[in-house]
Amino acid sequence: MNTLKAEKRDLSVKAKRLRREGYVTGNIFGKEIEGSIPIKMDKLEAQKFLKTNMKGSRAALMVDGQNYDVLIKEIDYDSMKNQINEIDFQALVSGEAVHSVAEVILINHDKIQSGVLQQHLSEISYKALPSSLVEKVEIDVGDMKIGDCIKVADLPIASDKDVTLGVDPEEIVVTLSAPHNAEIPEAETEEAVETEETEK
Repeated sequence: MNTLKAEKRDLSVKAKRLRREGYVTGNIFGKEIEGSIPIKMDKLEAQKFLKTNMKGSRAALMVDGQNYDVLIKEIDYDSMKNQINEIDFQALVSGEAVHSVAEVILINHDKIQSGVLQQHLSEISYKALPSSLVEKVEIDVGDMKIGDCIKVADLPIASDKDVTLGVDPEEIVVTLSAPHNAEIPEAETEEAVETEETEK
């Protein structure tokens, strides 16, 4: 489990100023925390941390020498400025189920020879104990054929007895469909012409 260092921040100092000074702001909240704990983290350390962790990841957060077992709840990323603004964490409590999300990651795109691959769900919401958290769901799309679709029910997370899904198992995650500009086979074109002439 990766550890990120942070320190409590003074709310009298604006977040905008802290970001200019090279920090990422955030909060820790949880059942055993009254209100929330405002924190700040070194921007470079936070960027490095998020290369191997994502929303829904379990991590260790050290705040002024105190360790917290946390879940990354939200990441506020400014794509215009290409910077992380804020990371919010939920402190985990052993034996208490939490709501989280598992990121959907498609692999082996390069093996698809034809068709249009469409990802309909980027994350799957669920509830589980800290010991059963699922960080990501990888889907091998390499063997998909045109007309195939993969639903939530087809994924391992759906059959995990320690996980309670927060989405409809019948919801479609990914599909492979024919290109819209695909040429109509000649036989079908001839049939259409014949039908049109008969109708006249």
